[in-house]
Amino acid sequence: MTSSNNTPVDVRDAYVFLAEYAAWLLGCGATCIRITKNVTRIAEAWNLKTEITIMPSSVHLSVFDNDTKQSFIYLKRKPRTGISFYKNTRLSELSWAISDAKVSFEEARERFNKIITAPYTNKWLVLVLTSLANMSFCRLFGGDPMAMLIVFVATFAGFRLKQMMLEDGFDDRVVFLVCSFFSAVIGSAGYVFHIGTTPELAVGTSVLYLVPGIPYINSLSDMLDGHYLVSFSRFMGAAMLTFCLSCGLAAGMLLMNLKIF
Repeated sequence: MTSSNNTPVDVRDAYVFLAEYAAWLLGCGATCIRITKNVTRIAEAWNLKTEITIMPSSVHLSVFDNDTKQSFIYLKRKPRTGISFYKNTRLSELSWAISDAKVSFEEARERFNKIITAPYTNKWLVLVLTSLANMSFCRLFGGDPMAMLIVFVATFAGFRLKQMMLEDGFDDRVVFLVCSFFSAVIGSAGYVFHIGTTPELAVGTSVLYLVPGIPYINSLSDMLDGHYLVSFSRFMGAAMLTFCLSCGLAAGMLLMNLKIF
């Protein structure tokens, strides 16, 4: 088997690479249609025919070598990693580089390893930007300056707690429950100390940083593309996180004896 730039590629190395590539795309939050297109693009560049079945936690890949008429089946579980736009984008760029014959198999493998081992964006920068973004949401909904300040502090503290708990390996549902409770309690400062004119907005927007928007969007995309099992799995996972978020918010309001409704 040869690649599009006439470089010899061992079919066994190729299907292992394709399976790992697809699994990492799934783990980084790519939609099923993107995974399928990227894998097919690479396989065609290496003169392979592929059939891919994407499950909620694994990828099943069937590869047929057009040169030797050999076929292989490989199953790869998705890695335990968070959603990453950076890795998602770089992996997609790699598929185009392989398709356009800009890199050999060895170079592709080296670039792949660099992408999946790349460090995440500086956590302190993400912390500050997330707090500013959530503060902006408060303003967007009509919050006054004091409410915006309260939301910034609540988001900063809650998101930092989220980072620490995830680093320690806590379950995502526990993290969402605890962090939403923590942020809701801080966000109720406007009511407790009679600060500002829109304290209800501070409470409501203090937990928006936890809303799992990407899984909801990906779930809809997968459903439209016919990947109903993955779509349902992603939707239920996001719904469970939303439920935990709501429970934490309600518990925080109950503890602070807020009677907003």
